[in-house]
Amino acid sequence: MPLQLSAEAKRKIDAAVARYPNPQAACLPALHVVQGEVGHLSDEAIQAVAEHLGLPVAHVFGVVTFYTMFRRDKVGRNVTVLRVCTNVSCMLRGAYEVLQRLELRLGVKRGQTTPDGAFTLVEEECLAACANAPMMICGTDYHLDLTPEKVERILDDLRRQPRPERVD
Repeated sequence: MPLQLSAEAKRKIDAAVARYPNPQAACLPALHVVQGEVGHLSDEAIQAVAEHLGLPVAHVFGVVTFYTMFRRDKVGRNVTVLRVCTNVSCMLRGAYEVLQRLELRLGVKRGQTTPDGAFTLVEEECLAACANAPMMICGTDYHLDLTPEKVERILDDLRRQPRPERVD
């Protein structure tokens, strides 16, 4: 049985569909909406998105498993995941310098979580924003045209935000 999308999720997905000439193009935003609401993308959530968009389940599953910003398993909600793209466009425009600054500032290497449990740093292969490389995703926020200096400001802003309670 597929997951029942909330009225708010349906509204957001429909707004995304309206921006594109083809519902297939709205798959990424729809998945972000559902993951934001549910916390991860189970088989039932994938089926619900596919049905709502009128797409084959296999297509939606392929999108979910290609892009690493989508989670198939439940995770706690108190960690902000910093996903830094290092694919070709981002790499050529300074992604490794951005990644080095994050490692230095956070005191962790890619794949690790800070000792306070606030941030996990992840190197990603592709985050689908090549025109604004280098980029990273913090939670669900895209940060584009990054420099090491911009990363400093982003981390300062993130540190000032209240931390949600842990949900296991």
